[in-house]
Amino acid sequence: MGLLVRQLGRFGWTEARCCAFAFALFGGMAASKLLPAMPVARYDLLLAYAVLLTAVGLLLGWETRREVAVVAVCHVLGLAFEVVKVQVGSWSYPEPGLAKVAGVPLFGGFMYAAVGSYVCRAWRLFDLTLTGYRARCTAVLALGLYVNFLSHHWLPDLRWLLGGMLLAVTTGTYVHFTIAERRYRMPLALSFALIGFFLWVAENAATWLGVWRYPYQLDGWEPVSLSKWVSWGLLISVTFVICGAGHRVRSLTYARSGHSYMVAALRLCAKKVQSPSRGSSFPKSR
Repeated sequence: MGLLVRQLGRFGWTEARCCAFAFALFGGMAASKLLPAMPVARYDLLLAYAVLLTAVGLLLGWETRREVAVVAVCHVLGLAFEVVKVQVGSWSYPEPGLAKVAGVPLFGGFMYAAVGSYVCRAWRLFDLTLTGYRARCTAVLALGLYVNFLSHHWLPDLRWLLGGMLLAVTTGTYVHFTIAERRYRMPLALSFALIGFFLWVAENAATWLGVWRYPYQLDGWEPVSLSKWVSWGLLISVTFVICGAGHRVRSLTYARSGHSYMVAALRLCAKKVQSPSRGSSFPKSR
């Protein structure tokens, strides 16, 4: 029991370290809500803060240069996602700002970058490896989900079909992680659901702070619909695929056919062992 408590504590601490950029960004959003009226718009101030935070994070080693590039991809895709969603009225950024594109503050992309930062840091700090990971199928479905979340305003909404396919493809896929030199594993689909839940919680907090609002929140804050938990749980697959590509996913392919670590290790050893030539004999044990 004592070991379990200690490991949970270590897990929580490592998770907090993974969320360093996200926590700092959210702290800036909360602080900006408390600031008195200023000549600089809140969104512009948050943009400057996010850029500075990115530079500081790089200097402090929160992310490597490769990870910063991966996070930048998440930023661009997230900003494009926001532009479409704001234009169709899914949500809005009600405050003024100079650094806005089609009604979306440039700061908005950093919120997706924060999710990318979390996944990248988790990959490194937990020493993640995957078993049974079908990289191509997962990537295709993640792309399909991203496009569907944009296109469903004009075309049929296929999220449940694509979500079911994603669940089928990730069945048997495990994320292996390290806590204090002990290895554990978790189904990839479960990790998507858990991350999606915490993103839903974060979205509730961000809308309460007034960073953005859904139409039903314009006259007063209301909790974000639970359906957004499902949406985030599906969308996190996009971030995961991008970060996985950036980290050059280490996948134990033997798990695809149901083999265990032991079988994989035995096969690897078998390749290294040379069969004795004819007429030779093994040395006698002493």
